[in-house]
Amino acid sequence: MFHVKHSCVILHLCQNVSRETFFTSERKINMGRIIAIANQKGGVGKTTTSINLSACLAEAGQKVLTIDVDPQGNTSSGLGIDKNAVENTIYELIIGEAEIEDVILETEFENLSIIASNVNLAAAEIELIGINEKEYILKRAVEKVRENYDFVIIDCPPSLNMLTINAMTTADTVLVPIQCEYYALEGLSQLLHTVNLVKQRLNPTLEMEGVVFTMYDARTNLSLQVVENVKSNLKQTIYKTIIPRNIRLAEAPSHGMPINIYDSRSTGAESYRLLAEEVIHRGEEEW
Repeated sequence: MFHVKHSCVILHLCQNVSRETFFTSERKINMGRIIAIANQKGGVGKTTTSINLSACLAEAGQKVLTIDVDPQGNTSSGLGIDKNAVENTIYELIIGEAEIEDVILETEFENLSIIASNVNLAAAEIELIGINEKEYILKRAVEKVRENYDFVIIDCPPSLNMLTINAMTTADTVLVPIQCEYYALEGLSQLLHTVNLVKQRLNPTLEMEGVVFTMYDARTNLSLQVVENVKSNLKQTIYKTIIPRNIRLAEAPSHGMPINIYDSRSTGAESYRLLAEEVIHRGEEEW
């Protein structure tokens, strides 16, 4: 049922769009890598990964732009931004009321900038009705500044809509966090189907960055079983770093801090540092 329903959604979004309009077959070496962090299942550690991977990449000396494309705005608040006090957000950018230079905010963390989001973004879908090539709005904007960053990290909403399409059309790769729980593969198959459709219709250079396991609980047999099941059934790249279920990780967002600042010695902080190292080295190998 998912494939039929959501294939129709994607195909509708892709009508009358030229694949060649904004893409070339070669990656631009001197420009930042754009990674969309996505999973259509909520509660899998998507936003936690967006916040903490961004912060740990920045801590490692990489210049990072984080783009919050989730109307909940949790990535924004998790990086210390008062999302409801921001004058220009991703919403103003998407509907054409602001330029990208006007919406980029410097966080209090070195090397880390953000385009914030809040609940206003939920109205963007309606605002874009009738707009030509609306699938490429974010891509057009980000292309103006991507050479200023080593990484652009996009936190996608946990659903398939025009915001997700914009994120995947902008991205070079998609990183998928998977919670170590029973229905993990079900959500993953849905997402891979979406990525493939976007690749076919809108972004021919889009690739899978890989899968990262989150909320791993070493005390349960289920977490280990899920990891082994996914590894045996999935042909995608799987990151070696596994993010544990960690109290300090859960506490950090309420303080507006990434885990490497909130509790630098916690297992959560160390895990995201390792993930950042993997992401950097994988990029050096492929780019």
